[in-house]
Amino acid sequence: MRFFQFFDLPVRFVLDEADLRKRYLSNSKKYHPDFYTLESDAKQAEILQLSSLNNEAYRTLSDFDQRMKYILEEKGLLVEGQNEIPKNFLLEMMDINEQLMELEFDFDQAVFETVKQGVESAEKELLDEVEGLIQGYSEEKSSAEELNQIKNFYLKKRYLLRIKENLSTFAHRS
Repeated sequence: MRFFQFFDLPVRFVLDEADLRKRYLSNSKKYHPDFYTLESDAKQAEILQLSSLNNEAYRTLSDFDQRMKYILEEKGLLVEGQNEIPKNFLLEMMDINEQLMELEFDFDQAVFETVKQGVESAEKELLDEVEGLIQGYSEEKSSAEELNQIKNFYLKKRYLLRIKENLSTFAHRS
């Protein structure tokens, strides 16, 4: 896991954000291109590459969703075009999707609030189901099944995010 190695951190879904920021700022000083203007072109190119890696790694690891996606991709569990949301979850979301469609054609404040609360409730339930796995994840100790459960959480969470984005288009009406 290149980004974790770059910051000398263990691969975890939950990180000490302050420690990550401290490491990022330390690397920012260490690899700032302005300090290498008198070096060879090869050394300047290397420093520029390290500075870019520092920024990209921090941007990814400092955001929980991006960090989760990164770990799952690095583990080969998220592959573009091959990620299926569990069917039972999609069935559970049918009512919310139908209500969302109703809102598109005929806005109703009560339906809007019901959908919004349904999505918030679903998000909380999803997190409650896997929070222990996410908090306790260890590359050495966590099983493939646990990692798969985290992947399913990630996919479901992304699905709910799309519903929330659709809901936000109706927010101005409320």
